[in-house]
Amino acid sequence: MSLTLPLWPRRWATLGTANYRQQLEDFQVDEVLGFEADGDGPHQLLLVEKRGANTAFVAQALARHAGVAERDVGYAGLKDRHAVTRQYFSVPGADVDWSELEANGVTVLSATPHRRKLRRGCHRGNRFRIVLREVQVEPAALQARLGEIAKLGVPNYFGVQRFGKDGANLRLAEALLAGTRLPRNKRGFAISTLRALDFNTLLGQRLRDGSWDQALSGELLQLDGRGSWFRYDPADPAIAERLSRLEIHPTGALPGRARFELEGEVAELESALMATHPDWLTVLESLRVEADRRALRLVAHDLQAQWLDEQTVALQFELCSGGFATTVLGEVFELSDVHGQPEGEIE
Repeated sequence: MSLTLPLWPRRWATLGTANYRQQLEDFQVDEVLGFEADGDGPHQLLLVEKRGANTAFVAQALARHAGVAERDVGYAGLKDRHAVTRQYFSVPGADVDWSELEANGVTVLSATPHRRKLRRGCHRGNRFRIVLREVQVEPAALQARLGEIAKLGVPNYFGVQRFGKDGANLRLAEALLAGTRLPRNKRGFAISTLRALDFNTLLGQRLRDGSWDQALSGELLQLDGRGSWFRYDPADPAIAERLSRLEIHPTGALPGRARFELEGEVAELESALMATHPDWLTVLESLRVEADRRALRLVAHDLQAQWLDEQTVALQFELCSGGFATTVLGEVFELSDVHGQPEGEIE
């Protein structure tokens, strides 16, 4: 079976073209943990700035400098290589002079004692500052579109980064489905690719039928920026208002071994989709992948635009962990990227 990336529908037609990531400083990300360092404990919580380096490279450099195993270095999310990013790492041990770290493009900005190793997805989100150049959009039209996005949110698609450079992760997913035994890290990429393809396809269907931001019967609703969810109660008069305030969102399946029973229209939609490729679920269940839910809608908090000149604009916004900045940008611009598809992704 050959896997391809379809053109999933957008919420809005794009307004015009723009180039992004032409310079390293054009794409800046600040990780938002949502909690403070403990102030004591067996780990150090490091705030690290990296320029032109990916997260794995930084973790390796920190482990080497501290004299610990790379697996003992913790971080909350992956950050793109072609960017200036500031993110947190945890490293066991206390007596480390980080001023002597030798790693190109990597600077430890602070180090504070902490009790626990950081785990993937433990952060609240990411704050973005993205400079777009050669912008062919009228300022008034841009401001109006950003107002719509701030009010209504955008479809929470997995970005193209999830599928690898030039679709490389699609080939891994094909190998997994064919029964090929993959190394652990490549198997992880293959699993996340299958789940992202299924989710994006479901979201595309619900965008077309107008239900992506509405509660269907059997809906599992998620609190904005939170992993917790609850079942939709049609008798609850507050649900419609909470949806309109972007306080809660409908969810879609990240398939795997079921942890909960689906009901109503949601069960029909998701079962029908999975029936088009039942081998995916068979493989995921055999690998003991647990089913999960992801919000269908993504909120860009504190969304702002600043025109730097007539064809250059800087956008700033915050997304919850797992949200893709390119998903927001794609609801405004047709983008050209000097680096081609990103090598990493923002989590």
